[in-house]
Amino acid sequence: MKAQMQELLQKAVDNTVWRQQECVNLIPSEQTPSPVVRLLSVMDPGGRYAEHKRIKSMDNADVFYYQGTDFIRDVEYALEEELKRYLGCRQVETRLVSGQMANAGFFSAMVDYLNRNDRQSEQRRIRCVMNNHIIRGGHLSSQPMGALRDFVARDPQTGKPAAVNFPVQEDNPYRIDVSACRPLLERYRPELIIFGKSMVLHPEPVSQIRAQVDQLGLDTVIMYDMAHVLGLVGPHFQEPFGQGADVVTGSTHKTYFGTQRGVIASAFDEENELWQAVRRRAFPGSVSNHHLGTMLGLLAAAYEMNHFKDEYQPLVLKHAKVLATALSDLGMKVEGDPAVQFTQTHQVILNVGHSKGMEAARRLEDNNIITNYQATPRVENFTQSDALRMGTQEMTRFGMQQEDFQKLAQYIHDVIVKGKSIRQEVKAFRRRFLEMRFCYGGRDVEPVLQRLHELI
Repeated sequence: MKAQMQELLQKAVDNTVWRQQECVNLIPSEQTPSPVVRLLSVMDPGGRYAEHKRIKSMDNADVFYYQGTDFIRDVEYALEEELKRYLGCRQVETRLVSGQMANAGFFSAMVDYLNRNDRQSEQRRIRCVMNNHIIRGGHLSSQPMGALRDFVARDPQTGKPAAVNFPVQEDNPYRIDVSACRPLLERYRPELIIFGKSMVLHPEPVSQIRAQVDQLGLDTVIMYDMAHVLGLVGPHFQEPFGQGADVVTGSTHKTYFGTQRGVIASAFDEENELWQAVRRRAFPGSVSNHHLGTMLGLLAAAYEMNHFKDEYQPLVLKHAKVLATALSDLGMKVEGDPAVQFTQTHQVILNVGHSKGMEAARRLEDNNIITNYQATPRVENFTQSDALRMGTQEMTRFGMQQEDFQKLAQYIHDVIVKGKSIRQEVKAFRRRFLEMRFCYGGRDVEPVLQRLHELI
């Protein structure tokens, strides 16, 4: 066992050096947390419990079932306040430990809410949901095959899950066709609308659909799964609650700076019945131990995000346009609208040819450029993926500038089009970008960081 432990430790070191010092990481759903966030995540709370809930019979007090939890209680409350400030909302539930769990927790809360007036009968499911189709970029967790599976009703005529997909523009399948939504809303009258994608090039038309829902007098909850764009919330990209969203869900480790967790946020008042259902479905409905170490780390990430967002966000968005334009200028086929330089988010979608996505991603990985293969809306089967999905958020945080993303586009071209082997060049290129930006460090925190290291 000693040899196995030594081998494991060495392999973990080697992998970390490779990913953190030798590779260019372009996967749009990943983020390296700052040194402070990582250290805090392995402090004492990482092995503790802090179950709690509000008890009406005790004057609605938030009762904790374990002792020794005063510190993490204050952390959780502070995290809620930081996220409220960032998102511009009234309520935040932070105990979910992934974006998928946040979605499942909210869907469960919706079912609980819809059945609030009849607790004797078998619960009915959400009558109809409108969402983004998975082939058109919709996130798996918002699909009947994913987290929505046990919460959406079946259409009595087709026998299929009662999910109606947003129509998309004929000339740009990455954009919702807003005008074509109104007749579908009027016909199906969905109880839940779910915005959000995992392949996202544009803001979602929240305000336009909110207006249609209100004009039609629909009793519909509008949810926005912002997992991929949570770190872009604000005037530089999109402010969901200001545009009419009722609920935002998401994971906290893609464009956001955090540890791997999930959140549900809302414009509702604390006493709103749907929000009360969300609280119940978080605990005890979804979690017991809600991973207190990563919650502590996420609070530090929230401080970083609230402080540095106005520097970080515009650069991420700019760099995505730069990368997309550079790839296009090299003769490669970039998905999206050329009028906006192909993207309005952190993502770039590069079309590499039918069924060639997996091979291209592997060749890039062999040359220390990490992406993931993706099926564009024109491909019906993920195994026939024809594209690469890339994001600029992580390497922007490691200090890459406009000219560096242009150089990176040349590297991608050299590997995919010219078949070059440039692993050593990429390794040398990445070693220029090892110091993380948009985070706290230096003399302000160095003494405390040293003490944290000693305690591990």
